[in-house]
Parts: sequence; C-alpha cells; structure tokens
Amino acid sequence: MKILEKIKNNKLINNQTEIQKICLHKLQSNPLPNPKSELWRLSNKAKFSNFLNYSFNEKNTKFDIPYPESSQNTVRLIIGENCQIKLIKENYSILQLSEDELNKYIKEQIACFDQNENWSDLLNLSLSSTKNFLALKINGSKIPPIEIFSHASSDFLNAKTLVIFLEKNCDIELLQVNLGKENSSLSQSTFFLLEENSSINHGVVSYGENRSNLLNSLNVIQQQNSEYNLGSLHFKFNYARFEISIKQSAGNAKTNIKGMQITKKNEQISTYTKIDFNGPDGFLDQINKSLADDKSHAIFEGSIIVPKIAQKTDASQLSRNLLLSKHAQIDTKPQLEIIADDVKCKHGATISQLNEEELFYMRTRGITLPEASKLQLSSYFQEIISFIPVSKDRWDLLDKLLNEN
Repeated sequence: MKILEKIKNNKLINNQTEIQKICLHKLQSNPLPNPKSELWRLSNKAKFSNFLNYSFNEKNTKFDIPYPESSQNTVRLIIGENCQIKLIKENYSILQLSEDELNKYIKEQIACFDQNENWSDLLNLSLSSTKNFLALKINGSKIPPIEIFSHASSDFLNAKTLVIFLEKNCDIELLQVNLGKENSSLSQSTFFLLEENSSINHGVVSYGENRSNLLNSLNVIQQQNSEYNLGSLHFKFNYARFEISIKQSAGNAKTNIKGMQITKKNEQISTYTKIDFNGPDGFLDQINKSLADDKSHAIFEGSIIVPKIAQKTDASQLSRNLLLSKHAQIDTKPQLEIIADDVKCKHGATISQLNEEELFYMRTRGITLPEASKLQLSSYFQEIISFIPVSKDRWDLLDKLLNEN
C-alpha cells in the first residue's frame, strides 16, 4: 500500500514516536478501510485515492487567517506553531499536557480503536509528529474564547492532532478552523475529555479551495454532569469526511449537535456520527443538514447506541436535507440500536427542494429568483450557523456561504 510506504520511507522513521509505531503496526494489518463496511461503502474511491496521493509533509507553511487578528480577549493557537503553551491567569490556566499524560491517554484510546471504524485516526496518529500535536489541559473559570487553526499546504498531505483535557467545573467556548489549500490533503484528529461538571461550546468550521481534501475525526468522552455542544460546518472540499464519536462514559450527561455540510460541483462530503450511552439519564439532541447542488454527493450516517445500562436515555437524531439539482445525490441513514427498555428515543430524515410556493410569492413582490433563493437558503443555514461560537463581526459565515461561487 502506497501510503504505508510513504510513512516507512519518511525521514521521521528513524525517530518515530512510540504512538506512531503502534499505529503504523495496526495499519499494516489493515492498510485500507474495508469498502464493504457501512462506514466506507459510499466513499468515492477515486477521490479517496487522491487524498492519499499527496506527499506527506510535516512542515507548516504560513497561511492567511480568514478573519481579523484576535483581540486581547481571545486565545488564538495554530497547530504546528505553538510548541510551549502556558497561560496562567487569576481565574484560569491553559497548560500543555505533559508527554507522559499525553502518551498515556492516546495509548488508551488506541487500545479501544476498531481498525476499520477508527482508520482515519490511525492514519493521522501514524503521521503526526510531536511538533504537530497540540495537547492542552484547561482549568478554572472565566476562560476567554479559544480559536485553534489547522491547515494543509498545497501539493502536500499534512497531519495535525488536537487533545483537550477539560478539568472539573470548566466552561469554555472553542472554535476550531480547518483550512485546505488548493491541491492539498489535511488529516485532522481531535480528542476531548470532559471531566465532571464541565461544559464546552465547540465550533468546527472546515473549508477548502479547489481540489482540497479532508479527513476530520472527533473523539469525545463525557463524564457525569458534563455538557458538550457542537456546531459544525464543512464546505468547499473536493473530498471530505467528518467522523464523530461521542461516549457518555457513565451517563447523566448532555450532548447537543448541529452540523451542516454543503456540496457543489463534483464534491463529496460526508458526516458519520456514533453516540454511545454508557449510563442512565443521558441526553442527545442532534440535527444534521446536507445541501447538495450540481453533480455533488452529500452523505450522513448517524448511529445511537443505547445498551441496557443506559435507562432513561432521551435521544433525538434528525437528518434534514436540501437537494438543489436533479444530478446531485444525498444519502442519509439515521439509526438507533436500543437494548434498554425505559428510554425516549427518536430519529428521522427528510429530503426536499427549495419551496416553489415561497419562491413564487417573493417573485410576485419584485424579488429576483437569485435573491429569493438566497432568502430561503439563509433561513436554512441560520439554524446551524447560530450554534457555532463565532461572532458575526469576527467572521460572517452566513454571508460567506451565500456568496460562494
């Protein structure tokens, strides 16, 4: 397999970390994900191969940040450029995890990995050198908003890893931005550990340029009385996968997810989610939206796992999709796996087009068809955008989406 040869022949082979060696060993027995599995059967083979075609590069080139410089009230970090993090204020601290803490945690995660289900993480961790790890421990109150950027260089495959330990009683707002340059591939893995009584409003915004690709995985562990809120948006990638795995480790936790993927031209963007309830009184409210235009393909597959121990789980998963072209495709598959008998769970999916009656009504009042379409799309986008923790004066996401070519 070419990607394994690239890793083996990389100049880092002489000083690979133990984590890289473990992941490479696992990949050797499973060099490519199984195309017959539910998680990979719809993945475009040619586009996926193109993702792996670029030469691996651990170097980080400069890039243009998409909105103005951070204020004094915002902590901005760029994976690959921040080697030593130590921000200690009166009410909070943001510290770099020790090497021992990081290695112990990642090894625990790898031990639980399924070689097909977590193939993207195994690839990423086999490529991510220590300089492209950002691992933080956050503690305290009144923590300012945090922005974290990952980016790929043109004509290269870059791998980045983010690890966040949120200690007890923390409440943070974190925006994660993944940027793909033209003719590039970005492999991004993110790990969150939320301790008891902690909460996070997490935004993920991923967008690329022509012929850019993305593998983006998110792994979250929630302890009791924690709350995890995710707002995500993926667009302008030739090929992208967003894989979300959330585990409520002992129940009595809350998870809210609102995500959207937008595909145009010949793009394929997919979202796969797996929510595991491992204790009673868990809560989930999830909405995923897909918009597909031209000859593009959008995919959503969601899985909710409720074992017998997870009594009184309250979980909802809804897939709402908008098809703008007769040549575009949308595949959606929300699903429940319930063993517990005292639960409140539901799921559903809809696929529709722009409302012709509303368009006609607006056109009779002097609004052009493009303007009327933008008004409908604005309403469709706004529910998700409003859940992403970024202010309009920092970056007007709605305007950016409505004016994309």
